[in-house]
Amino acid sequence: MDLEKLLTDRLAPAFAAVAGVPVDPVVRRSQRADFQSDAALALARRLGRPPRAIATEVLERAEVGDLCAAAEVSGPGFINLTVAERTLGGLVSALATDPRLGVPASAAPETVVVDYSSPNVAKEMHVGHLRSTVIGDAAARLLEWLGHRVVRANHLGDWGTPFGMLIEHLVDLGEAEATQELSMGDLDSFYQAARAKFDTDEAFRERSRLRVVALQGGDEGTRRLWRLLVEQSERYFLTVYDLLDVTLTGRDFQGESSYNDLLAPVVAELDGLGLLRESDGAACVFPPGSVGRDGEPLPLIVRKSDGGYGYPATDLAAIRHRTGELGATRLLYVVGLPQQRHFEMVYAVAEQAGWLAPPARAEHVGFGSILGPDGRMLRSRAGGSVKLVGLLEEAVARATALTRSRNPELGEAEAAEVGRAVGIGAIKYADLSSDRHRDYVLDWERMLSLDGNTAPYLQYAYSRIRSIFRRAGVAARPDAGISLAEPAERALAFELVGFGAVVAQVERSLEFHHLAAYLHRLATAFSAFYERCPVLRAEEPVRESRLVLCDLTARVLRQGLHLLGIRTPERM
Repeated sequence: MDLEKLLTDRLAPAFAAVAGVPVDPVVRRSQRADFQSDAALALARRLGRPPRAIATEVLERAEVGDLCAAAEVSGPGFINLTVAERTLGGLVSALATDPRLGVPASAAPETVVVDYSSPNVAKEMHVGHLRSTVIGDAAARLLEWLGHRVVRANHLGDWGTPFGMLIEHLVDLGEAEATQELSMGDLDSFYQAARAKFDTDEAFRERSRLRVVALQGGDEGTRRLWRLLVEQSERYFLTVYDLLDVTLTGRDFQGESSYNDLLAPVVAELDGLGLLRESDGAACVFPPGSVGRDGEPLPLIVRKSDGGYGYPATDLAAIRHRTGELGATRLLYVVGLPQQRHFEMVYAVAEQAGWLAPPARAEHVGFGSILGPDGRMLRSRAGGSVKLVGLLEEAVARATALTRSRNPELGEAEAAEVGRAVGIGAIKYADLSSDRHRDYVLDWERMLSLDGNTAPYLQYAYSRIRSIFRRAGVAARPDAGISLAEPAERALAFELVGFGAVVAQVERSLEFHHLAAYLHRLATAFSAFYERCPVLRAEEPVRESRLVLCDLTARVLRQGLHLLGIRTPERM
């Protein structure tokens, strides 16, 4: 379905014949024709020939007559290609009858683990969890749709020394009162109260230390209280995921505690491989190439000097489990960019140990921060972290108010449903339409605008198409002939047939702003088509053709937004 690839495949043999070596034709969209190749210019110096002469010979050898209405050399040696209407129309017709919209399932499906969200037990989710959750969920949705077996791994922080003070605070409150407080979702208050006692009460501090020993030693009563903390937190997390409309479920929780029994074997295996070295009493691995600012080798501490284990040991145990037990060949870690060095070192040690060997590979899907209007880290008015639930509820409230003002005919329930789809969609799209490697500013006015590269603009384009079919009272006929006589029809058709190439690109890079940009181009092309090409008032067979273009645009918008985790209301 990819026109660029079709033309590349036709030009590549001709360039190779002229150059004597394989050559990338460098085919791309052009304002002077439908597509353009400028590879002849780069070849001129190597071959010692004028680029126009090279381009002319390439065209003489290339077999593009069945695809193109015109193929000519222009300027200093560009090859301009104009796609024939029958070619473009045929591709649109094929898309219209394809339930997968020109995106085939993977020919080599893999088991992919997507590690994302990862909040801490007994702490509320804040805005810092948004990017990991939204990007990770988009990755899981996309890879699953492409036929991969996706394992969602929500790596909860549910183990470690803080649980001593949390359990002791729970005991002080009493199970009933503590359970009620935690069930209300006010996890931060619970944590802060425990922390305050730990910092000021020596007796409480000592009890907390003893409780940690009991927890790690497997004391059943302590473990029961610990599980109560974890279960209440998980219930809260699931309410947030439901509001955010992501696919994480209770089955996806994989806490640090689940790897506890694997930590000692991990260290023993590293020792057996001769990779462990002692440094200041700690057991470390020095991965090759890892050096600090002083130029000295940088250690990955797998067992601390006090005999405890930190994040590196848990992450290594997770890799060993995911590749060895789950058979995963692609491991994705959707974690902020500040953790890049940590993951580079963990991956390097896993490779040394043989736990991460081809075809298995691990990728850090890093991302930047969310900023406030002042360009600084987004904070609450009190200066603390912005609670994720509060951010989402504000988005829904703002979107619902806008929905009611713009479409007062909607009933209360439908307005609320549309408001939630638009509000949550706006939050997700603002994130996913930004280059994930960069920071971005949370701007309510821009996010909720019906103009520009926003979720509401795309959702409105979809709902406008659905209104066409409601008015017409008919459905599109996928087998109808496609007419592309008008420039706006051709422009829309070119965007439609490009969907598969964009999805393939994002599958590799997991840079979802490319998919968002494509959907915005598609909606913009549809808007121009809608303004210039009457649909319901057109004569047959043009009317049938334009209904197919409308239906296909709606299907691509719906599928593309679904991959981003964004709903498409039928009316707005």
